[in-house]
Amino acid sequence: MACLLVPAAEAVVTTVVQKAIEKKEKAAAENGNQTENKAETSQMASFSKKLKWLNNMLWGGAALLAFEHIWHGEIVPWFPFLTAASNPQDTAEMLHEMSTVGVSMAVLVTAIWGVMVAVSYRIENRAKKAV
Repeated sequence: MACLLVPAAEAVVTTVVQKAIEKKEKAAAENGNQTENKAETSQMASFSKKLKWLNNMLWGGAALLAFEHIWHGEIVPWFPFLTAASNPQDTAEMLHEMSTVGVSMAVLVTAIWGVMVAVSYRIENRAKKAV
């Protein structure tokens, strides 16, 4: 019903954080505060780029879930937009679904991203040692 709101909310937060980190990385690069040489920098992905991976996964999943919920008539173009929000009994079910399914989806996507970052870190370290 509304499980997509949890990953979408996480995507909003991580997008704001990503933009702030990008700004700091850009300022550091302009000030010449980076200690890595060009070879190391070209092989390493910045944290903002890795955070963008998470954003893409979360926004893409939320968009697919929104499409699926629209397809099944659970999201409508008139107020209250979520059909479950119009009935108190359905609202309780919707909140339960958000707290179980929505949170578990967001945690799973974030965990998968964490594994991706860990693998990326190991690959970057191997490449750094080879140079």
